[in-house]
Amino acid sequence: MKILKLFLLIFISISFPVKADLDNKLEKQLKKGGNLIFIRHAYAPGGGDPENFIISDCSTQRNLNEDGKNQSKRIGQFFIENDILIDKVLSSEWCRCKDTAQIAFTNFETKNFLNSFFSAQFASNKNQQIRDLKKYIKNWQSDKNLVLITHYVLISEILNYTSSSGEIIISDKNFKVIDSFKIEY
Repeated sequence: MKILKLFLLIFISISFPVKADLDNKLEKQLKKGGNLIFIRHAYAPGGGDPENFIISDCSTQRNLNEDGKNQSKRIGQFFIENDILIDKVLSSEWCRCKDTAQIAFTNFETKNFLNSFFSAQFASNKNQQIRDLKKYIKNWQSDKNLVLITHYVLISEILNYTSSSGEIIISDKNFKVIDSFKIEY
């Protein structure tokens, strides 16, 4: 048992500097600019949307709880504390994405190409949304970063990446994942 504890202590001691190096590398990439920064909306308990979902009525949607609101604040703090330059913040029209954007960044625009297509009600929008997103990115030019606050299904489809709530995924304009960073709630 003492050997196992010693091994764990050594492993933890060695692991932390590696993690710090990865974080520094990620921060440098973000400060460089010209990246796409996908953020899965902050924590909103549950999955999918209720049957009575109405896009213009937040009371019918799955929304951020206190943990999600705190996570959103930490996302915003991460960008401020690391002086990460942002060209624009774009959000899905879903309230949990808009709330994440509002709390983390204050200024944002909504774009329907970032909406969820998880439920049957919106599944037929998927192909058009992907085309519209790719067209937008093709025409986007900036030496700053573009923040896209969206949903698991869109991130999975466009980046082939499994994201967690509040996770930041950095990609290039060809949607090649560069790195990711999880903001805890």
